[in-house]
Amino acid sequence: MKPLQINWRVVLVRPRNPLNIGAAARALANFGIVDMAVVAPFEPTWHEARTSAVGGETVIASARAVPTLLEATSDATLVLGTTTGSRRNLGREILTLPELPAWLRRRKARGKAALVFGSEKTGLSNDDMTLCHALVRIPTAPDCPSMNLGQAVAVCAYELTRAGIVAVAPAEVVAHRSEPANQQMIDHTFANIVRVLDAS
Repeated sequence: MKPLQINWRVVLVRPRNPLNIGAAARALANFGIVDMAVVAPFEPTWHEARTSAVGGETVIASARAVPTLLEATSDATLVLGTTTGSRRNLGREILTLPELPAWLRRRKARGKAALVFGSEKTGLSNDDMTLCHALVRIPTAPDCPSMNLGQAVAVCAYELTRAGIVAVAPAEVVAHRSEPANQQMIDHTFANIVRVLDAS
């Protein structure tokens, strides 16, 4: 099936944890999506975001911080919000992630599209949702519907690429192998975890 020519921008709205920004950038790089915008981050600490963006340095370096969702999506012909689907929808159609490719093909979608993720704490606000044409839900267990922000971005990026609905997908998937972490690396990782937890 011919891929849809959609250029995706992932938009993170008011993310609270800079490590989630980095994890999202890494996930986007994994699946060939390079355009990311961050709306009013809670504490814009780009240095910390870079530490969790291993492999996604290009995405994080080109990411734009903007004050409003409207500014982040002003050039998009299609804006899709993400939701757990358990509360508000403001009359917007809610699609499960597996339904999204067929929905986009029916609409003959092309050009620039934005996929919007809300804050880790509150998700998208009502005002945010009014800017969306539809809402997308990752099918999750009812007892635990909300996902970590970085993981949700990764799942969506994987599905978009797998379904062939990105304008530029990676030419091939390369498996990277590395040696097991040594004790110094483990100690450094735990020290960073403790520092982040203390700061939280």
